[in-house]
Order: sequence, then structure tokens, then C-alpha cells
Amino acid sequence: MKTTNSSTPRYGFARRFVNFVAVLAVFLPAIPAVAEGQAPIVAQIVVLGDSLTAGYGLNRADSFPVRLQTALAEDGIEAKVINAGVSGDTTAGGLARLDWALADSEAGSGIDLVIVELGANDGLRGLDPGLTAANLDKIIAGIKKSGARVLLTGMKAPPNLGARYGEDFDAIFPRLAAKHDVALYPFFLEGVAAIPTLNQKDGIHPNREGVDIIVRGLLPLVKALLPARG
Repeated sequence: MKTTNSSTPRYGFARRFVNFVAVLAVFLPAIPAVAEGQAPIVAQIVVLGDSLTAGYGLNRADSFPVRLQTALAEDGIEAKVINAGVSGDTTAGGLARLDWALADSEAGSGIDLVIVELGANDGLRGLDPGLTAANLDKIIAGIKKSGARVLLTGMKAPPNLGARYGEDFDAIFPRLAAKHDVALYPFFLEGVAAIPTLNQKDGIHPNREGVDIIVRGLLPLVKALLPARG
């Protein structure tokens, strides 16, 4: 009886399939390595502030946002710190440009954290603490609505405005932090205010050394507030 070769194509397919699996086994282990080599996800941080964070009187490289980004990088944290500081800005000004600041992120990536550093110019101008509080209240609520976390930095009123004004003004920041359950750094200029060697000639704005002290003080809170990146 004559046999046929009807089974040959089936065996040929089987051999090709085995070869395919063998090749696939060689390349599959390389797939995770490709993924690991991709650019890391970068944390997005906005600093919404006034001249203290804008970098008044400093080279850009010495401004608070740049020094903070550098400090994070030195700790192995990839972050983009966006400078949304405007010299002379009040809490009203910060509120007016909040939406713009929150939109200033990398395409396809939302803001993770907003550091709110506003109120110093309200105090210098002797503005009603009630209005300052109302503006900051709306700013914090707007940030939380966007899904970003908030780090509120406090400020102290100038002593020449009197004890009553100082008490009302200084109380704004812890009260709002408690109301909105957000992180608070009690005084942005902690360890720097009124120390001549850490400030510029105007005695108000920190120099590079002063900025670095502020960054060191805030760094643990900033790191704790950034979401884990898998």
C-alpha cells in the first residue's frame, strides 16, 4: 500500500512552532530590561509664590525652585519644580493665576504637589487678614480639587503693624492647614529671617545660602508628600 505525505506539512508546522518558541524564550527576558531603561516618571511640583520663591535678586540657578529640584535629584528623586512665583504678588494675585499655574505641567502628566508661599506682601501692605485668609482658602480648595497635594508655608506679620494684627495674621496659616487637612511648614523663612549673612542687602530676600537653608528645612516634607512612583 502506498503511503502518502499528508502528514509532512503538519510536522513542518510543528518544527516551525518549536523554533518560534525557542526564539521567543531568548528575547522575552530582555523585555523588562527595555522597560527599565525607559525614562522615569518625573514628579511635577509647582511653587506658587511671590519674590521669595521667584528668585528676586538672584541668578536663576540660585532660586528656590531650582535649588529644590537639585536637592531632590541629589536624593534620587526625579522632579520638575515649576517656578510660579511672581515678585510683589499678594494672595489675591496668586488666586487670580491659580488655574494658569496648575496647567503648567508636562503633557499628559498632572501636578503632584503645589507649594503655596504667599502672604508676605499682604502683611507688608497691612492688608486685612480676613481677606488674606479668604484668598488662601480658595487657593487651597482649588489645588485640592485639581487632585494635587498642598504644602502650605506660613508667614509672619511685620512687627510694626502691632500685636493684634500680628496675632490675626500669623494664625491664618495653621488654621487653614487644619481646616483643609494639608501639610504646613509654619514659617517659610525659618532660620533665615533677620540674619544679615543669609539675606540680600535689603534684609528681606534670602541670598543663595539662605535659600539652601529654606530648601533643607522643607525637603523632608516635600519628599513625604510626593506620591510613590512604581
